[in-house]
Amino acid sequence: MVKNTLVFGIILLFIVSAVSPMVIGFNAVKSERDELLDNLTFYCLDASGSNAKYEYYKEKLLKEYSNDGMEIVDKVTISIESPQTIVSSGPMDSSWPMKCHDTHHTSRSPYNTANVTGQEKWRFRANEGVDGGPIIGNDGTIYFGDKEGHVYAIHSNGSLKWEYHTGYNFITSTPALAEDGTLYVGSWDHYLYAINSSSGVRKWKFNARGTIASSPTIAGDGTIYFGTMWDSQTGHRIYAANPNGTEKWQYKTGNDITSDPVIGDDGTVYVGSCDTYFYAMHPNGTLKWRFKTGDYIKGPASIADDGTVYIGSFDGYLYALYPNNGTMKWKYGAGTETNPSIASDGTIYVGSLNKLHAIYPNGTRKWTFTVGSSSAHITQSSPAISADGIIYVGTQIGSVKGGDIIAVNPDGTEQWRKLICNEWIRSSPCIAEDGTVYIGSQDNGGYLHAFGPVDSNSPPETPTISGATNGKVREDYWYTFRAVDPDNNPISWYIEWGDGTNTGWTLERASNENCYYEHKWLIRGAYTIRAKAKITKRIYPHLFRASLITHMDENGASMMEIKAQSRHKDVKTLEIYIRHSEEHIKNVYMNTVPTLDGPQEPKKPKPIPKRIEPIPQQQNREDKYIDLLREGFITRDDFLKLVGLDDQQIEGYA
Repeated sequence: MVKNTLVFGIILLFIVSAVSPMVIGFNAVKSERDELLDNLTFYCLDASGSNAKYEYYKEKLLKEYSNDGMEIVDKVTISIESPQTIVSSGPMDSSWPMKCHDTHHTSRSPYNTANVTGQEKWRFRANEGVDGGPIIGNDGTIYFGDKEGHVYAIHSNGSLKWEYHTGYNFITSTPALAEDGTLYVGSWDHYLYAINSSSGVRKWKFNARGTIASSPTIAGDGTIYFGTMWDSQTGHRIYAANPNGTEKWQYKTGNDITSDPVIGDDGTVYVGSCDTYFYAMHPNGTLKWRFKTGDYIKGPASIADDGTVYIGSFDGYLYALYPNNGTMKWKYGAGTETNPSIASDGTIYVGSLNKLHAIYPNGTRKWTFTVGSSSAHITQSSPAISADGIIYVGTQIGSVKGGDIIAVNPDGTEQWRKLICNEWIRSSPCIAEDGTVYIGSQDNGGYLHAFGPVDSNSPPETPTISGATNGKVREDYWYTFRAVDPDNNPISWYIEWGDGTNTGWTLERASNENCYYEHKWLIRGAYTIRAKAKITKRIYPHLFRASLITHMDENGASMMEIKAQSRHKDVKTLEIYIRHSEEHIKNVYMNTVPTLDGPQEPKKPKPIPKRIEPIPQQQNREDKYIDLLREGFITRDDFLKLVGLDDQQIEGYA
């Protein structure tokens, strides 16, 4: 009877919706819907040729734009009179005020991330996927948008400060912060929004008459630059808006613009277009020059210290251009839609398919790093570079099969990686003053992730379970699991269904998030569902290497001995590792993983020897870590995992 009532209620709801009045006719709905689907096709296009993201969002858009009981109200443009004086306000002086950090889009942070080890401090659950990148205010607040039209302000501890809803589904634009505290962000509803970053109250919105996927860039005089995609009336234009929300100028290109503008020291504005051209605009809106590539330009450009402009194209090349006339300096075979991020030594880092490329300023290859199998690739996640040279970037695995955040050393070796979602990462990471790394993801919704040291190690509180207590065999039942971690760390679940099956430890979810898991029982009976929640303290191989390097340095080993032992090609990276204090590394190794079963007792380390003799380079790799095992700095299990030995093989080292 309950089941019949439920079915009847659902049918009744559909009938009522179907006869709800429409505000405007089907043709108007179809026109706007088709515009959005065209823009979605271009937005989801990547060099891998995957269309899974398009199918995912097409279903969502068609649902939103169906004519079954949906009200659509015509756009209303509000005219705002220009005041006699326009207050100028350049970018905020903060750790990361806009897409790719600065107006040159170097993606280069002045802050060190040596203590970031892959440990996730917290994650914040958004209403939908987070494709745009986060930015950071001068008080440490993090700002970003999601694909359900929400703009968020998050405290540095992961709690919500405020939330503003634009009333539309898609925000893929990364916000930008002005010095006066105004937050600018574009939306697919054609508007550029100006929001008070302290209160979350809208100041104004500017109708660009075209979908905005481009991220705004703020010039020193306060002018906001961005681009638009196609619209039935206008679109694919470069816009310059005044800080009061009035139009300064616009310039029409031949096709969609998702590229984010970059600004030279002389005020020249550079932006790419789907029409295959790269545009250089004078600050007054007139064309300075344009450079033709062989295919779409979807990503942002960057500017080196000597003024060289870098831009990637879908034609398979990264171009270096002279800023005065747009002639080509060189080109390198790595087409991209990511930012060509620029390190302090001039090295250019760019993602292309399943490779991260490091390129010398003269256009020759320094190294390439493979992010995974051929199905793993970097799409729109632009690399972020810390002051200690570590490169952070997000990936997409397969079509919609997950995403890693990866930390790569400046010599092209992997430092750490973490799988943080089940769908993809298109978000570009950013770096805070305390070294925390932030990045967004898409995972049946979306998250903002924070990576950095975790001071406390308290276990999660007892989880709660809610769901059906009676049912039928061979039917799926969903259950809701929730647990709170006192330190707001992400939580992993282990669920036993009472029939001998379990989930294993799941991908981490946010603290205090409703987590949904389903199960089907095949045999009639009474079953008890049990759930465990834990936070994970992660230790990565580079920390083992760092520990050994630190010991050797403090006990008198030469740099050449250390280099031979660690097998590091880059002496600069060695020096970074050496700066890790012995006490910090020892604490990292001694930390335990708390669960509901209670924390484990840490093992007491043995005395540290006065000197660790360097191990000859020809010895096999398990000998590299034997001193760490003998002195108690790594456990037996850690050693086994690191070198791939079994219990019998390790007996000789006990």
